[in-house]
Amino acid sequence: MGTGKRTLTMAAIALVCAVTVLGAPGTALASPSKPTPTPAPTSSGSSTPAADKDLEAVRGKLEKLYHDAAVATDAYNAAEEDTQKQSAQIVELAREIVKGQAKLADLKDRAGAAARAQYRGGGLPPEVRLWLSENPQAYLDGAGRVRQGEHATKGLLAEMTRTQKDLQQYARDASAQWKRLEANRKDKAAAKKKVKKQIAAAEKLESQLEKEEKERLAKLEQAVAAKAQTAWLDSGILDEINTKASEQGKKAVKFATDQIGKAYEWGAEGPKTYDCSGLTSQAWAAAGNGIPRTSQEQWKQLRHIDVKDMRPGDLVIYFDDASHVGMYVGDGAIVHAPRPGRTVTITGAGTMPILGVVRPDAD
Repeated sequence: MGTGKRTLTMAAIALVCAVTVLGAPGTALASPSKPTPTPAPTSSGSSTPAADKDLEAVRGKLEKLYHDAAVATDAYNAAEEDTQKQSAQIVELAREIVKGQAKLADLKDRAGAAARAQYRGGGLPPEVRLWLSENPQAYLDGAGRVRQGEHATKGLLAEMTRTQKDLQQYARDASAQWKRLEANRKDKAAAKKKVKKQIAAAEKLESQLEKEEKERLAKLEQAVAAKAQTAWLDSGILDEINTKASEQGKKAVKFATDQIGKAYEWGAEGPKTYDCSGLTSQAWAAAGNGIPRTSQEQWKQLRHIDVKDMRPGDLVIYFDDASHVGMYVGDGAIVHAPRPGRTVTITGAGTMPILGVVRPDAD
């Protein structure tokens, strides 16, 4: 890696560490595969090895709690998105049902009128009416029109049957959508309950710490994040990353960085607060490209890019379950909404385990 570029990058990341606590690596920061027991907080003013060990346990517990909250937030956002789609589909089906009912009423009126006209022209057999007619040609012309009317009536009846079947299908579709809507509402309620539970547990744990312990915990978080970022940079990754942002990417980055300092709020899409995927989805919407709402769907649906090929505007997905996302801004850094209690900030792209990178726009 070039010395000048490396020095500039490390200086920028160090500055971010000092001012913003690196955007709180507690953003569901580490793999939750090894839960740690909740320690009894110490109020000692001295930093003993045992106290440091307790703080490390607290940090690990907070990471797991906030990670679980992030997963539940993604589930909530997904259920909310599905609920909105299903509500829109139900409204559209209701419109189709109203239109179909009006069409069916019109067809019935027309079919009734045609049937009455045919009844009035009935009576004697056709051959007798022809023999009695003073103008056989006129009669034949009229008979042709009658046959045409009969064909038209049959067509009306067939269309009535089709319309009735359409209305029955619309009703079945609407019923199915209602069932899905209710299921998603239950999923959303369950996810909301879990989010609140995890965040409340994390806040309770943090509230038990003394001021001095909170300061040491912040420094510990900084050290863990800086170590991870340094290891990532030491891999030489920045020597390979040299692509420039697309025009849309520049707009997305500008929108995202303009939100720096705004509070994290789970389920939020702005304009005053954001969660991680709320920030990235709104940034790309502002750039003119709608993308999925959740980090997991962004990972599933958007085009995957090698880390070495990423450019500003690309989305970096974190953790094996794709529970967090940030936007690459260049020089080894991302902008993201970390977790409850923190604000939108810039941090090192390597401070959390990278699952992969996705690109919202085309080359």
